[in-house]
Amino acid sequence: MNHLSLVLLCLLFVLPDETAVAAEPAKPILCVGHYHSEDDAVKQLARMAATYSTLNQWEQRANKVRKQILMGAQLYPLPKRTPLKPLIHKKRVYQGYTVESAAFEARPGYMVYGNLYRPLGKQGPHPGILCPHGHARGPEGGRLRPDQQNRCATLARMGAVVFSYDMIGFGDSEHLGWNHNHPQALTLQTWSSIRALDFLQSLADVDEERLGVTGCSGGGTQTFLLTALDARVRVAVPVVMVSAHFFGGCHCESGMPIHKTSHLETNNAEIAALTAPRPLLLVSVGGDWTKNTPKVELPYIRNVYRLFGDDKNVQNSHFAEEGHGYQLSKRQAMYPFMVKHLRLDARGVIDAKTGVFDEAQTTLETPAQMRVFDNQHPVPKHALKPGSTVSFK
Repeated sequence: MNHLSLVLLCLLFVLPDETAVAAEPAKPILCVGHYHSEDDAVKQLARMAATYSTLNQWEQRANKVRKQILMGAQLYPLPKRTPLKPLIHKKRVYQGYTVESAAFEARPGYMVYGNLYRPLGKQGPHPGILCPHGHARGPEGGRLRPDQQNRCATLARMGAVVFSYDMIGFGDSEHLGWNHNHPQALTLQTWSSIRALDFLQSLADVDEERLGVTGCSGGGTQTFLLTALDARVRVAVPVVMVSAHFFGGCHCESGMPIHKTSHLETNNAEIAALTAPRPLLLVSVGGDWTKNTPKVELPYIRNVYRLFGDDKNVQNSHFAEEGHGYQLSKRQAMYPFMVKHLRLDARGVIDAKTGVFDEAQTTLETPAQMRVFDNQHPVPKHALKPGSTVSFK
């Protein structure tokens, strides 16, 4: 008798009317927003830490957490990597860097839109850096924000090829009719980030051994999720998002059962710890849910790094008097970390006396300039219609 037959036989014995009834599927356990208190978060971290004490035990747990994320996001097993069919055009030349509008297909017909920043006057191949964005709205929201443009342009001026790309329902995606409330948002954004690495690796001027990612808020979530799942990321800087008591308030972060099942519990601090032993910089502030990072999240993650024999690869820049966002102070903390670990060339960008990275050479573009598709560059006819369900089969 096989396992399924045995289960059905047991059901016949326990049902009072002796009628076999299909069991209702268990409801997913979602950890949304402030799912538990700060005290509960500390207790949860202690429970998780008690499950391992050696590197081998940690790696076994890490594999289980990764699998749970992929299963919860409906990406297990990983889908086939279909052709990217990249489009790169509208090149603009500025001081020390160029910007192009770019798109690729993460799945057949489902396009990811963004801007590709490349260095001028630097010898390649160059490191590649992904820059996902957060949930800030408005005419200059998402990847269109000045702080995102400054970040990408400055990294490009130091020798990186940088891809800044839209979340679903933001930027070009919103302009073309997609809504961020799409039920597959977490699935699509996680898979799009994995394919964005493929896109960077496909570029002839990118060194596929030097890939990094940094994002703020919702982009911080994408940063640590991608880094946890994809070993190609060599350096990660999630900004104002790694918290043990806050799980992300948007369905694109916590709307699928990636954090908790009947078999395993985890949180965003532990997911960030899956970066180990690769370089990781946590940027935190006193004015949001990362206020406890120096005394709660960092020690937990650092203990994981110690299992690898070196805890120096995880660092924390904490701004106790500042609030949520990727403001200049946070960018100034990120730049030297990327310079060190991706071997960027900061000459002409950093002031040797003050250590300040100069962003004054950035040319801020308008949304119209940054668009991928316009009257001269129409959307491909085979592109999926906004709101479509994207097939992963």
